[in-house]
Amino acid sequence: MAKEKTQYVCNACGATSPRWLGKCPSCGAWNSLIESVPESASGGKNRLSAPQGYAGLANAQPVTPLSAIEATDVARTPSGIEELDRVLGGGIVEGGVVLIGGDPGIGKSTLLLQAMDALHRKGLPTLYVTGEESGAQIALRSRRLGLDNSQVQVLAEIQLEKILATVEATQPMVVVVDSIQTVYSDQLSSAPGSVAQVRECAAHLTRAAKTTGICVILIGHVTKEGALAGPRVLEHMVDTVLYFEGDTHSNFRLVRAIKNRFGAVNEIGVFAMTEKGLKGVTNPSAIFLSQHTEPVPGSCVLVTLEGTRPMLVEIQALVDQGGPSPRRLSVGLDKDRLAMLLAVLNRHAGVACADQDVFVNAVGGVRINEPAADLAVMLAITSSLRGKALPRGFIAFGEVGLAGEVRPAPRGQERLKEAAKLGFTMAVVPKANAPKKAIPGLTIHAVERVDEAMNIVRGIS
Repeated sequence: MAKEKTQYVCNACGATSPRWLGKCPSCGAWNSLIESVPESASGGKNRLSAPQGYAGLANAQPVTPLSAIEATDVARTPSGIEELDRVLGGGIVEGGVVLIGGDPGIGKSTLLLQAMDALHRKGLPTLYVTGEESGAQIALRSRRLGLDNSQVQVLAEIQLEKILATVEATQPMVVVVDSIQTVYSDQLSSAPGSVAQVRECAAHLTRAAKTTGICVILIGHVTKEGALAGPRVLEHMVDTVLYFEGDTHSNFRLVRAIKNRFGAVNEIGVFAMTEKGLKGVTNPSAIFLSQHTEPVPGSCVLVTLEGTRPMLVEIQALVDQGGPSPRRLSVGLDKDRLAMLLAVLNRHAGVACADQDVFVNAVGGVRINEPAADLAVMLAITSSLRGKALPRGFIAFGEVGLAGEVRPAPRGQERLKEAAKLGFTMAVVPKANAPKKAIPGLTIHAVERVDEAMNIVRGIS
């Protein structure tokens, strides 16, 4: 009997290879090739034959210049959860496709079940498609969340054709698919969760959303590295990609927009996990600030910018006597950037940490990605090394270059106003971010170089 032919498909990009390779030749991902059975030529009804000459001219469509296309603002429907609406850019968009991922048990299904119930109570029809749980399990969860007499329609199904038929028959406004990795199509012979199944099922659901105007929300699994499982084309296909962040042992969760065609990228929503589900946090700065009764060495408050929201985060540093190979460890910050900042401190500010262990942490489990955190990190390290606390009500922000210069941060005025609103009285900021008009209650020290910032701090601490 002839051996069935197999091929190896990359989980990251969907490229195929006739044999196993340690590194994908297409995208360069390591250990991402998985053995699978190739689809038969007759099974793929969506495949296009190669064009021959100009035989396809009969199918040519008219084109329209951009100036002749009427452009209107996208209508949005609030979901009833303010923090979720913030991440989505103002609410749910008709015909939009949202992909949301996160670690198991972090709250993806809980949040979306709450949102579906809130929408249905407004009179908007919703459908929750579950492929991982039974209808009874969803009902038990809704009762635990206090969603009494919820009228959200539930469908326990994983076959794509049945899901699409149900959507067409019920005509909901919003459909949640939990999760896309469990859905399969009869047109493909591969197992649910394979690259081909995830790609084709997501494409069909996206096409249905665009043609009918129904908003489709897909829940996606993540790998152990934290990235969305399945082909990378999945993220390109949808309109919005949201990630759940945070430690499952903490009560707080962050939802970050990685991609959004209808709103700001890197916008975050902050939630607190309670017995009644996820509740939005209106003042997230209170979570990420310390509760010290007196200022302590090694602590500096940073005004960071997440999407359109200025947010205050405490940066903590601990400098201790190290061994032959001093450690450099950061939580919530880029460890490579920490090593660069220590070198700049030594060269341009005369603060040597070559024989010291340096630990840096962003309080509250938040991840700081912007370079405007550089100045606050350096001041926290210096404060810990000297054993002297920064004064109460002190904030700092600014990017630091390798030449020791302090570069401006975007939207500096909004950062300073947010700090003043929360009662902070002193700030060290880049000279280009110094406001033209004084901000009441806030003393601002504008600096151009790192050594200037260190001298100011030595004079006031």
